[in-house]
Amino acid sequence: MKHEILKAAGPPGPRYHEDLQQGSDEWLAARCGLLTASEMKLIITPTLKIASNDKERAHLFELLAQRITGYVEPHYFSDDMLRGQEDEIEACILYGKHYAPVDNVGFITNDRWGFTIGYSPDGLVGRHGLVECKSRRQKYQVQTILDNVAFDIAPDDYMLQLQTGLLVSERQWIDFISYSGGLPMCVIRVHPDPVMQDAILNAAAAFEKRIAEKRAEYDRILSTKKLIPTARRVEQEMYFGEAA
Repeated sequence: MKHEILKAAGPPGPRYHEDLQQGSDEWLAARCGLLTASEMKLIITPTLKIASNDKERAHLFELLAQRITGYVEPHYFSDDMLRGQEDEIEACILYGKHYAPVDNVGFITNDRWGFTIGYSPDGLVGRHGLVECKSRRQKYQVQTILDNVAFDIAPDDYMLQLQTGLLVSERQWIDFISYSGGLPMCVIRVHPDPVMQDAILNAAAAFEKRIAEKRAEYDRILSTKKLIPTARRVEQEMYFGEAA
């Protein structure tokens, strides 16, 4: 499943890809070349300005390469990331016991704006809600309890992801779940912020325009310069090839 397919099929608005399992090859293919909620922080600054820095440029070329090749390069999974996957499952179970049942969905896309943004929620709650779970080190969990829970405000580090998730899903609220085993679990409800969501869309539109310009430049170079085609060797083939 490629970016163009996700963009072209169906009317504008949220599309729920229930059959995708997060982390699977099919899920990676669905995300290929797409702006997603978890990476929105790379194209917009904390002051809600359009980013123009090394991280933004690196992300632009990464997504452009994915759109050209239809391939997502493998990423390293740290111990924290592996622990986080297990913690997020436990967090959703606890949330279901104390708040409401959580339904799984692999991926949500929305192309209402003439381009597609994707979001992989940690769960859906009824018809109107979402959950986003974060596995935290204990020092951050204590800080969140002291700095955020008392004021019912989610940590700033996650607000762009949360607001993008609400924007893509067009749901009414998202519960931010902060989990650290051995400490109390925090649940903070977040509602759509029109100012932040407008800034997200402005940054996304500018980013998509830049990608289109770079793609046109890439195609022009390929049509005028002699470049040598190559074949991709996936990591498994490289490993077994060397072993042989």
